[in-house]
Amino acid sequence: MVRSLDVSSDFVAAIDLGSNSFHMIVARIANGQVQVLDRLREMVQLAAGLDGHNRLSDQAQQRALDCLARFGQRLRHIPTARVRIVGTNTLRQARNSAQFVARAEQVLGHKVEIVSGQEEARLIYLGVAHSVGDVPGHRLVVDIGGGSTELIIGEKFDPLHLASLRMGCVSLSRHCFGDGRVTAGRLREAELLVQLNLEPVREEYQSRGWDVVTGASGSIKAIQDVLVREGWSREGITLDALRRLRTALLEVRDTSDIASRWQLDPARARVFVGGFVVLHGLCETLRVQQLEVSEGALREGLIYDLLGRIRHEDVRDRTIAEVINRFGLDEAQAERVSATALDLLRQVRAKWQLTSKEARHVLQRAARLHEIGLLLTHDQYHKHGAYVLEHSDLPGYSRDDQRLLSALVRRHRRSFPAAAFAHLPKDWARSARRLCALLRLAVVLHRGRSSEALPPISLRVDRRRVDRQRLDLRFPTGWLEQHPLTRADLELEARLLRKAGFELFVQP
Repeated sequence: MVRSLDVSSDFVAAIDLGSNSFHMIVARIANGQVQVLDRLREMVQLAAGLDGHNRLSDQAQQRALDCLARFGQRLRHIPTARVRIVGTNTLRQARNSAQFVARAEQVLGHKVEIVSGQEEARLIYLGVAHSVGDVPGHRLVVDIGGGSTELIIGEKFDPLHLASLRMGCVSLSRHCFGDGRVTAGRLREAELLVQLNLEPVREEYQSRGWDVVTGASGSIKAIQDVLVREGWSREGITLDALRRLRTALLEVRDTSDIASRWQLDPARARVFVGGFVVLHGLCETLRVQQLEVSEGALREGLIYDLLGRIRHEDVRDRTIAEVINRFGLDEAQAERVSATALDLLRQVRAKWQLTSKEARHVLQRAARLHEIGLLLTHDQYHKHGAYVLEHSDLPGYSRDDQRLLSALVRRHRRSFPAAAFAHLPKDWARSARRLCALLRLAVVLHRGRSSEALPPISLRVDRRRVDRQRLDLRFPTGWLEQHPLTRADLELEARLLRKAGFELFVQP
């Protein structure tokens, strides 16, 4: 029977759409602390549904949607701003992931984000760091998922170095042990593949060093359970115990033997050898003698990241500040454009239905980064900036977050076609078009890069036709006569905005 939760604004929830398992956690925030109320896990094995063309099969999608329908009941009364749902490696790879995400969002009633491997690693580290005891020095965190393995070196709650490798318990098991049989030859083949995947990061990670190693994920927990059952380890995992387990695996015939010998769920037994080979290979290659096992992982990281956003400690703001500093952007100009864009938003947000905090944050971040393309060249810098923002690793951002930011920067100057944002998710396409109009006006008004403050400017909006929006921009009497270049820039901008469905009227 499903228990109902008496939820309120104190409740938060996170779902990890992993390649092997889907995890959900529901928690309550009390006195600034996270109290976990409920956990759910189902082995959906989404990665097993990828065909040779990286398309998710209908069967795999239905398994996932059935699971999410059950999860969705727990989310029904939790506000959208307090729920985060992320997809990982399989949804990054699947060519039809957009189709699946749309169906998943309909079932859940909440937005689904697909995060990069680097962002997945950051969230995993955050979850682990909050779930284990603090230690002095650096911590290496290892998470073996269904389709990827994350390696993170960090200190306290800060990840310092992250890597996401495309190998996991499901993908390796399918490739080398697809029919369930375990042989010495297949084991060696799998081990070689792990070594090849580790080769690009081996020296770098060894040179950085660490003081403690922590493992997370279902595969690592299952391996620990087997080692304890055999008496080869009391707690945690040692390299010596992994070597003994390798010998034992050569004594079994197939995954059904693994399930019966160590009392594993059949679904876990089918991916057990793949997960073991990844962990054993990591420990041998990186010379890890011992690791502890964490209960926390990606979903706990999502909860703590969400808590940061609720407390206005959003890592995305820190990311923007670091990007501005790293690339030496003109921060004064970025702040001028940002302040004006936000002032224009304040005046129209009710009529344009842009009242959410997220709309304000998106506009502010795009304004602060609109000149990032100048680090390459002034010519077409809006296009260069869009490319940098879409393809960089930006902590805190999902793939859709980056596409939205990139699209706004791409269209902040020059051409502005009506279909400029058609490639974005439907819930953002119209809002992005309107936010972009505000950003463009703010950029035009500060083209001179003057530190002199602008006069009070009034913006009113009114719908003329279904596809046409009127913007009335008013200045104090005589100001535009004293600034003829700004007047000329606004006249040109009026012609560009018209293509996107806006009629700009400038009132002196």
